[in-house]
Parts: sequence; structure tokens; C-alpha cells
Amino acid sequence: MKKYTRQLKILEMITSSEIETQEELADGLKAINIDVTQATISRDIKELRLIKTVSKSGKQKYATIAQSQEGIAERLNKMFENSVVSIDDAMNIIIVKTIPGAAQICASAIDYMGLENVVGTLAGNDSVFVAIKSLEAVEEIMEEFRKVIR
Repeated sequence: MKKYTRQLKILEMITSSEIETQEELADGLKAINIDVTQATISRDIKELRLIKTVSKSGKQKYATIAQSQEGIAERLNKMFENSVVSIDDAMNIIIVKTIPGAAQICASAIDYMGLENVVGTLAGNDSVFVAIKSLEAVEEIMEEFRKVIR
């Protein structure tokens, strides 16, 4: 039970503040009367699958994988917004035209959106083909894309 309490406290600490080192984690735990060793902290980091990421202030900090990916969606959407030239459809395929060289990143942005009716994407240099499950879902997906590029 101690282990889960300690790990929960670690997650709380990295969520509420920028923790850069294992020593900071240990000090934070000791401040709330949880005595730990560096080896225990290291093991907890591994078990919790914590990673180092760059904070908004530019410093390294511990984060969960989910926390580290929060900014990725925003950046991909911004690239999508700045790169899309036009959106059209042909049956259950949506064709996204981009500026030259931007199709791969736009396909990644679409994949990252996690839209239920998108079966997959195929990118060239300046075009992305987006396969949609049904004809009925095409307009809904196109509207999702339009929201991003507005």
C-alpha cells in the first residue's frame, strides 16, 4: 500500500509543479513524511513510465506520457491550419491539398485527431487522401477539418 500512496504522491507532484530531478522528487516526498531512497525513486519513475519533457519555461521536467503529448495536438493542429490550401471530397475519400511538402505533417495531424470515422490517411507531397468509413460521415469529417483551419 505504501508503494501506491508514494506513486500517487509522485504523480500529484509532477502534475502540480515542474520537477526536474529525482532529488527534487525525494525531497518533496520527505517533506510529506514519505522516506525514500534514490533507488526507490528510480524504480517508481520506471513503473510509472515517467519521461523527461521540456516545460513551457524551457526547463526539463518529469511528466507522464499523456502529459507530454498534450502540446503535440495543439502544435499539429496549428501546422494543419497553416498548411491546408483546400479540402474536397470524392465519394468516401477526402482530399486535403496542402502547401508543397506539408502533406506528411497534415496526415499526422489528422491521424492524431482520432476521428472515429477516419479509416486512414495516405500522404504525398502536397495532398492527403483520407479514407472515411461511410459516405454519410464525409461531411462530418470535413466540418471537423474546417474547424481547425478557421
